Amino acid sequence: MVANLDNGRSVELRVNDRGPFVADRIVDVSYGAARLLGMVGPGVIPVRVTITRLAIGEHGAALGPAARFTVQVGSFISLENARVLERSLADGFPGVEVVRRTVGQDTYFRVWVGDFTRRADAQAVAEKLAGRGLAVLIVERDR
Repeated sequence: MVANLDNGRSVELRVNDRGPFVADRIVDVSYGAARLLGMVGPGVIPVRVTITRLAIGEHGAALGPAARFTVQVGSFISLENARVLERSLADGFPGVEVVRRTVGQDTYFRVWVGDFTRRADAQAVAEKLAGRGLAVLIVERDR
Protein backbone atom coordinates (compact mmCIF):
# COMPACT_ATOMS: atom_id res chain seq x y z
CA MET A 1 0.00 0.00 0.00
CA VAL A 2 1.35 3.42 -0.94
CA ALA A 3 -0.29 6.42 0.76
CA ASN A 4 0.23 10.05 -0.23
CA LEU A 5 1.01 11.85 3.03
CA ASP A 6 -0.09 15.22 1.59
CA ASN A 7 -3.65 14.31 0.53
CA GLY A 8 -4.40 10.95 2.21
CA ARG A 9 -5.04 9.08 -1.06
CA SER A 10 -3.76 5.54 -1.25
CA VAL A 11 -3.39 2.70 -3.70
CA GLU A 12 -2.50 -0.95 -3.30
CA LEU A 13 0.30 -1.90 -5.66
CA ARG A 14 2.13 -4.99 -6.76
CA VAL A 15 5.87 -4.44 -6.52
CA ASN A 16 8.03 -5.70 -9.35
CA ASP A 17 11.75 -5.54 -9.87
CA ARG A 18 11.97 -2.18 -11.67
CA GLY A 19 13.14 1.05 -10.07
CA PRO A 20 13.39 3.29 -8.33
CA PHE A 21 15.61 4.87 -10.92
CA VAL A 22 16.53 8.04 -9.04
CA ALA A 23 18.53 8.21 -5.82
CA ASP A 24 16.69 9.12 -2.60
CA ARG A 25 13.39 7.61 -3.76
CA ILE A 26 11.87 4.55 -2.18
CA VAL A 27 9.45 3.58 -4.94
CA ASP A 28 8.53 4.50 -8.50
CA VAL A 29 4.91 3.96 -9.48
CA SER A 30 3.05 3.57 -12.76
CA TYR A 31 1.26 6.51 -14.36
CA GLY A 32 -2.10 4.99 -13.35
CA ALA A 33 -1.04 4.72 -9.71
CA ALA A 34 0.40 8.25 -9.84
CA ARG A 35 -2.99 9.57 -11.04
CA LEU A 36 -4.78 7.80 -8.19
CA LEU A 37 -2.30 9.18 -5.66
CA GLY A 38 -2.54 12.72 -7.07
CA MET A 39 1.15 12.95 -7.88
CA VAL A 40 1.18 13.42 -11.66
CA GLY A 41 1.70 17.19 -11.33
CA PRO A 42 4.31 17.28 -8.58
CA GLY A 43 6.05 14.11 -9.74
CA VAL A 44 7.56 13.34 -6.34
CA ILE A 45 5.55 13.24 -3.11
CA PRO A 46 6.06 12.12 0.48
CA VAL A 47 4.57 8.64 0.91
CA ARG A 48 4.11 5.91 3.46
CA VAL A 49 4.69 2.41 2.10
CA THR A 50 3.13 -0.53 3.91
CA ILE A 51 4.30 -3.97 2.84
CA THR A 52 2.38 -7.21 3.23
CA ARG A 53 3.63 -10.69 2.50
CA LEU A 54 0.69 -11.60 0.27
CA ALA A 55 2.19 -12.25 -3.13
CA ILE A 56 -0.64 -14.05 -4.91
CA GLY A 57 -3.82 -12.39 -3.76
CA GLU A 58 -5.79 -11.31 -0.76
CA HIS A 59 -5.66 -14.06 1.92
CA GLY A 60 -3.42 -16.19 -0.33
CA ALA A 61 -6.18 -16.87 -2.85
CA ALA A 62 -4.86 -17.72 -6.27
CA LEU A 63 -6.01 -15.37 -9.01
CA GLY A 64 -7.75 -17.21 -11.78
CA PRO A 65 -10.72 -17.72 -14.07
CA ALA A 66 -13.29 -17.72 -11.25
CA ALA A 67 -12.26 -14.18 -10.33
CA ARG A 68 -14.75 -11.38 -9.74
CA PHE A 69 -13.99 -7.74 -10.45
CA THR A 70 -15.00 -4.31 -9.20
CA VAL A 71 -14.06 -0.75 -10.06
CA GLN A 72 -12.31 1.20 -7.33
CA VAL A 73 -12.96 4.93 -7.54
CA GLY A 74 -11.40 6.03 -4.28
CA SER A 75 -9.38 5.00 -1.26
CA PHE A 76 -9.56 7.18 1.82
CA ILE A 77 -8.25 7.35 5.34
CA SER A 78 -11.50 9.13 6.31
CA LEU A 79 -14.71 7.09 6.31
CA GLU A 80 -16.75 10.28 5.84
CA ASN A 81 -14.85 11.18 2.65
CA ALA A 82 -15.54 7.69 1.31
CA ARG A 83 -19.23 8.02 2.18
CA VAL A 84 -19.46 11.37 0.34
CA LEU A 85 -18.17 9.74 -2.85
CA GLU A 86 -20.41 6.70 -2.31
CA ARG A 87 -23.51 8.93 -2.05
CA SER A 88 -22.53 10.92 -5.14
CA LEU A 89 -22.40 7.74 -7.24
CA ALA A 90 -25.30 5.76 -5.76
CA ASP A 91 -28.00 7.09 -8.12
CA GLY A 92 -26.08 6.51 -11.34
CA PHE A 93 -24.27 3.25 -10.62
CA PRO A 94 -25.55 0.02 -9.06
CA GLY A 95 -23.58 -1.75 -6.37
CA VAL A 96 -21.65 1.19 -4.90
CA GLU A 97 -20.12 0.24 -1.55
CA VAL A 98 -17.48 1.32 0.92
CA VAL A 99 -15.10 -1.50 1.82
CA ARG A 100 -12.87 -1.29 4.87
CA ARG A 101 -9.33 -2.63 4.51
CA THR A 102 -6.62 -2.77 7.13
CA VAL A 103 -3.02 -2.79 5.95
CA GLY A 104 -0.56 -3.13 8.78
CA GLN A 105 -1.94 -0.79 11.42
CA ASP A 106 -3.62 1.56 8.94
CA THR A 107 -7.27 1.44 7.91
CA TYR A 108 -8.45 2.51 4.46
CA PHE A 109 -11.99 2.95 3.16
CA ARG A 110 -12.27 2.06 -0.51
CA VAL A 111 -15.19 2.99 -2.71
CA TRP A 112 -16.05 0.13 -5.06
CA VAL A 113 -18.59 0.08 -7.87
CA GLY A 114 -20.11 -3.20 -9.06
CA ASP A 115 -19.45 -6.88 -8.78
CA PHE A 116 -18.58 -8.36 -12.18
CA THR A 117 -17.75 -11.86 -13.35
CA ARG A 118 -16.18 -10.49 -16.53
CA ARG A 119 -13.34 -7.99 -16.59
CA ALA A 120 -14.83 -6.48 -19.77
CA ASP A 121 -17.99 -5.52 -17.84
CA ALA A 122 -15.89 -3.86 -15.16
CA GLN A 123 -13.95 -2.07 -17.90
CA ALA A 124 -17.17 -0.65 -19.41
CA VAL A 125 -18.23 0.79 -16.04
CA ALA A 126 -14.69 2.06 -15.41
CA GLU A 127 -14.83 3.98 -18.69
CA LYS A 128 -18.13 5.63 -17.69
CA LEU A 129 -16.69 6.60 -14.31
CA ALA A 130 -13.50 7.91 -15.90
CA GLY A 131 -15.70 9.99 -18.21
CA ARG A 132 -16.92 11.75 -15.05
CA GLY A 133 -13.33 12.67 -14.24
CA LEU A 134 -12.77 9.97 -11.63
CA ALA A 135 -9.51 8.07 -11.34
CA VAL A 136 -10.49 4.41 -11.66
CA LEU A 137 -8.81 1.10 -10.99
CA ILE A 138 -10.19 -2.35 -11.79
CA VAL A 139 -9.48 -4.69 -8.91
CA GLU A 140 -10.12 -8.33 -8.22
CA ARG A 141 -12.66 -8.80 -5.43
CA ASP A 142 -12.18 -11.13 -2.52
CA ARG A 143 -13.95 -14.40 -3.12
